[in-house]
Amino acid sequence: MDRRTFFRKSFGASVVVGAALTGKYENLFTTAYDSTNAPFDLVAVKGGETDVMLQKGMEALGGIRTFVRKGQKVVIKPNIGWDVSPERAGDTNPKLIAEIVRQCHGVGASEVYVLDHTCDNWQRCYKNSGIESAVKEAGGKVAPAHTEGYYHEISIPNGKSLTKAKEHELILGADVFINVPVLKCHGGARLTITMKNLMGNVWDRSIWHRTDLHQCIADFATYRKPTLNIVDAYNVMKQNGPRGISVEDVVMMKSLLISTDMVATDTAAAKLFGENPSDIRYIRLAADQKVGRMDLENLRIKRITV
Repeated sequence: MDRRTFFRKSFGASVVVGAALTGKYENLFTTAYDSTNAPFDLVAVKGGETDVMLQKGMEALGGIRTFVRKGQKVVIKPNIGWDVSPERAGDTNPKLIAEIVRQCHGVGASEVYVLDHTCDNWQRCYKNSGIESAVKEAGGKVAPAHTEGYYHEISIPNGKSLTKAKEHELILGADVFINVPVLKCHGGARLTITMKNLMGNVWDRSIWHRTDLHQCIADFATYRKPTLNIVDAYNVMKQNGPRGISVEDVVMMKSLLISTDMVATDTAAAKLFGENPSDIRYIRLAADQKVGRMDLENLRIKRITV
């Protein structure tokens, strides 16, 4: 089955593919959410199971209906990069992804897709991470992202090192885009959080590594903000990231961060991890490029203990 047939059969004729994605894509992305009217800039939840923490956190922001309208198509981007089991924390917690899918369907989302451009074999990553089965049980659909034909070139006008990239067509055509990284250490970027997770949106990541990884992460973050960022910090890989070696690399933190601001979220997550956010160069660069704010002391933060 070819790429076009797969998407037509799986997602319906209204999915944007192929020639329909030529031209400029900026206007394809819409959001139900205006962050200027938010009750909080950041919600930090700790002490509970992933589904309960998400429920409590979203309640503080008015519920998922604040971000998702009836009839909209939602794309969720977890980290599914590695062929490892959930307890290894190399990928986003499948229980968290399932709860997001359920909440989106609960407010009338027409379709909810989950995808990632994986590092290991994509089918094994989707299966062994537990995410594929969790998504399907919750009524969502997993989509492949393993061949270049799924990606279309976009320009990044505010980029310094990265001025263009090829992004997955489902993300380009989404009404709502939810970014759901797992917090963990990373050999090149120091930490994987919201901005680093967007590397799984694009086809050629090697350009980022060859050029200036931190600057490219910040540059891509200028292109478009996700509708919502949800950081999985239930189990956190503290060493040997991004893939990890064993469960000995993992510390249970039972935490969750939610925000529309990637810089604020990454700043808070770095602190939670035990790092100085100013030492994570891409966070500092993105703040300088006005992607978001590092000054947590001046933000409205809701802290919840379950």
